[in-house]
Amino acid sequence: MGRMGANMARRLSDEGYIVSAVHDVRRDIAENLATELGCQAPHTLVDVTSQSDIIITVVTDDAAMRQIYSEDGDSLLRGANGTIFINCATITPSVHIEVEALAEKYGAQSLEACMASSITQARDGTLYLMCGGKEQIYRKVEHMLESISVTRRYIGPAGTAAQVKALVNMVMSINTAGLAEGLGLGAAIGLDLEMLQEVFSQTGAHSRVLETDGDDMLHRDHETYFSAAHAAKDTRIALSLADIPGLDLPLARAARAQYEKLVEIGKGGLDKSGIAELTFPDRN
Repeated sequence: MGRMGANMARRLSDEGYIVSAVHDVRRDIAENLATELGCQAPHTLVDVTSQSDIIITVVTDDAAMRQIYSEDGDSLLRGANGTIFINCATITPSVHIEVEALAEKYGAQSLEACMASSITQARDGTLYLMCGGKEQIYRKVEHMLESISVTRRYIGPAGTAAQVKALVNMVMSINTAGLAEGLGLGAAIGLDLEMLQEVFSQTGAHSRVLETDGDDMLHRDHETYFSAAHAAKDTRIALSLADIPGLDLPLARAARAQYEKLVEIGKGGLDKSGIAELTFPDRN
């Protein structure tokens, strides 16, 4: 579940949907949300499936995704006949394809709904969703997805939405690293950083990242909305896609190295804006 899934559950409840069960590896998170929403917090994945027609998953990485869809032990697949799974995590595209095949094997259906938004948008129902899988499944749940998003885009077969999401996060991570270097250099040579941000906003240096992360970099406010560790992971996914056509992506490699450095020094839990800790003078 996590913070994104919790806020999606709150939004769906507000919109009149019955949230039957919530689950998280941290029992306290699941139990607190279950109390808030008046629903169950099952101890097992199989009990989540038994209580649900549609299951939304938001997990951390490929390993977590494979674990919840394992053919052995506790799994969402047990008793899943007729269930629709909507998987929102940013993971390797091929894993979404694996999950679709497993879901169909057990009589269920699967859709990926990759999110290009953050915690606030999940709560407000203003997510941007990129969806992949069989289009008839997308159309079947589109009305529910409309309740949690402001914009939805059907991309194509399983794995394609995850490919697009990987590229979105790769470009975002590169832009964030570039902004951190620009502001860090400005600080090092004694420029007024408020002035510099205003100039950036009116020129070719403008970006969405400037709006969301610029002040946070200046004031060292790195409350986590999208962590540096996730930025490293997602950029690695994008770079793995480049292996297929044999492309060299030096900017993506450089950004990945910066985020991996944050992880190595114990700061991977910071927001992606925390990359400024590596570029501003006298910070690291």
